[in-house]
Amino acid sequence: MSAELVMFESDSCEWCEAWHDEVGVVYCKTEEARIAPLRRVDVDDTVPEDLTHIRGIHYTPTFVLLEDGKEVGRILGYPGEDFFWGLLAIELDKLQTDLTGSQTQAGAPGCAERSDKETSDEKNGDSIAAC
Repeated sequence: MSAELVMFESDSCEWCEAWHDEVGVVYCKTEEARIAPLRRVDVDDTVPEDLTHIRGIHYTPTFVLLEDGKEVGRILGYPGEDFFWGLLAIELDKLQTDLTGSQTQAGAPGCAERSDKETSDEKNGDSIAAC
């Protein structure tokens, strides 16, 4: 079984930028990333074919946890670094994947990037919300 964390984001979303500044810079180095590598999807681009079944993406960022392509849970918005990790832990507990990460992919886990854009490293406020 394989899991992934899909981040639906927008270039104009200040909360997405805050997530990248506070969490995104370390996510690929975490146990969470070994369990559910990050996949970024810009809501202004065409949704990849394998994600067209995901409905209800109205705010950015929205994090959708998938296991074998099926939605297991989601986090709406970015409530700040401390809350994000706690909410992600709750969602990861729903997985049937081995939570030690032993059944995840090899390589650079959790560092998946959108094919057309790089992660922003600009600092942007400490507010909590979604766009």
